[in-house]
Amino acid sequence: MFLFSLLLSLGFSNDISPKNDKVKDYSISNHRFKTSNNFSEETLLLHTSSDSIVDSYANTKENTDQLRLRLKEDLRLGTISLDHVKTEFANQLVDKIIPHWYGTPWSFGGHTATPNEGKIACGYFISTTLRDMGVNINRYKLAQKSPIDEAKMISCGSVISQVEHDSHEKAFDEIDTLTQEGLYFIGFDEGHVGYLLKREGELFLIHSNYLNPVSVCMETLKESRVFKRFTKFHLVAISHNDGLLQRWLENGTVI
Repeated sequence: MFLFSLLLSLGFSNDISPKNDKVKDYSISNHRFKTSNNFSEETLLLHTSSDSIVDSYANTKENTDQLRLRLKEDLRLGTISLDHVKTEFANQLVDKIIPHWYGTPWSFGGHTATPNEGKIACGYFISTTLRDMGVNINRYKLAQKSPIDEAKMISCGSVISQVEHDSHEKAFDEIDTLTQEGLYFIGFDEGHVGYLLKREGELFLIHSNYLNPVSVCMETLKESRVFKRFTKFHLVAISHNDGLLQRWLENGTVI
């Protein structure tokens, strides 16, 4: 990520937005999105001891593995469809795994494997949460790839959509047209990566944000300051990726 490193050297990561900027936050308790003007309240923080955070996350990962095995068996028996698997996968990752990470600080070299302990870079946020979802990947190898190469690995041979516009409004419109309800990987040219979620027709960016709040967060794509800094994007389906989900069910290697 040479371009990103160059921008960092020029003080790019110190461009902090005013404190009254709004950032979307996800609430586990009522499964609704909310906004806040206070960055100390807008990210999901687990106000517990380190040991209890680790235990809670370990339980979530164990439950996720049980879900995978159950879905695999139900699909074999023909009692569910692959579309059902797609929905369950996205909901588990977005609503169960990822919320533990909200508020975990960003750093360019961050690679913590434990939510809210240490710091995490954007690539490691993607690779670690996918691994903890049960996707058979080497989180180090995936995180260290460029955004386009990361997209290729996650795609498992599926289509990678390229969006490039000088206007972020036009880019947003094309991304909106290309996506359906569900979860995607989004690469920002050569500089950043994150998850793209379309839920109830609205697009959200879930990422380890190098701008305010300089941590893992969820925000609307249209309002994202990171999104507005780029003109080229790589999109890959995650929850609508049959190859990736089949490998997840079978514990097949992705990378």
